[in-house]
Amino acid sequence: MRRRHRTRRAGAPHPSVTARDMTAGDMADLKDRAVGFIGLGLMGRPMARNLAKAGAALVISSRSPGPVEELAGEGMSPAAGPAEVAARADAIVLMLSDTVAVEAVAAALMDALRPGHLVIDMGTTAVGATRKLAEAVRAKGADWVDAPVSGGTVAAEAGTLTIMAGGTEEAFARALPLFQAMGQRITHVGDSGAGQVAKMANQVIVALSIGAVAEALALAKAAGVEPGKVRDAIRGGFAESRILELHGQRMVSGDFTPGGRVLTQIKDLKQAEELAEQSGIQLPALGLSLELFELLAEQGDGGLDHSALYRLFVK
Repeated sequence: MRRRHRTRRAGAPHPSVTARDMTAGDMADLKDRAVGFIGLGLMGRPMARNLAKAGAALVISSRSPGPVEELAGEGMSPAAGPAEVAARADAIVLMLSDTVAVEAVAAALMDALRPGHLVIDMGTTAVGATRKLAEAVRAKGADWVDAPVSGGTVAAEAGTLTIMAGGTEEAFARALPLFQAMGQRITHVGDSGAGQVAKMANQVIVALSIGAVAEALALAKAAGVEPGKVRDAIRGGFAESRILELHGQRMVSGDFTPGGRVLTQIKDLKQAEELAEQSGIQLPALGLSLELFELLAEQGDGGLDHSALYRLFVK
């Protein structure tokens, strides 16, 4: 792969790159390369498809057989489990539901790892667990990169995910061609765990922004003005955001088909709250946001898109 930024000091994170930076040499890095993909949920399926479109030979595994059968029908190769994935691929992407699932899969991978393996965790995993897993994988002579994503299923399908990565400079460089097949903005944030810290920050902003948009549109409706017209009126001003654009539309239309589930948002906010406590700071708005999403789940809406927070305020 063509090396970038040769004058950057050793160990320094790469600046942000985009898919437009991908060269023909980068594309060749994925041509027929065996890439393992474990976890084929709402996000994992389109991410695996984009890797395949870039030329990678996908070896797939997932807890549920349905998605494996679906993607096998598209030419991807099923594996019996994580150990077989590691035996057949030198790069392994994890897109799993939570820290417990990542730890379980990592344990299943561990004996099969060999020097030169690259494991990339693209889910949202606790920072402390991430750093321990990275250390254990490096002890095997392999590399671990934490690379959580933002953008939801829309960006996953379009290959325009925002990817925030933690790990060594060398590991990030190895992972970059894979990232460029799945994402649009890719940033090497720092050492192991730094990508997950960035994702915690992202999730705090997302949750609080969803709450702000939900309350604003609920206020409009309660005051007798059409929420969709209010959304149209304020777009393009200081209130403009992707949350107002996408989730605001979901609130207006009442379509809460999950892109990012309420229960996933709760899991992420609990991890952010735990990180804040470990870091010695208090984030009161984060705590309130978590309580609101938990109330939403308690009323039976945990499987809906997290924009369904609007339902707390408008019946």
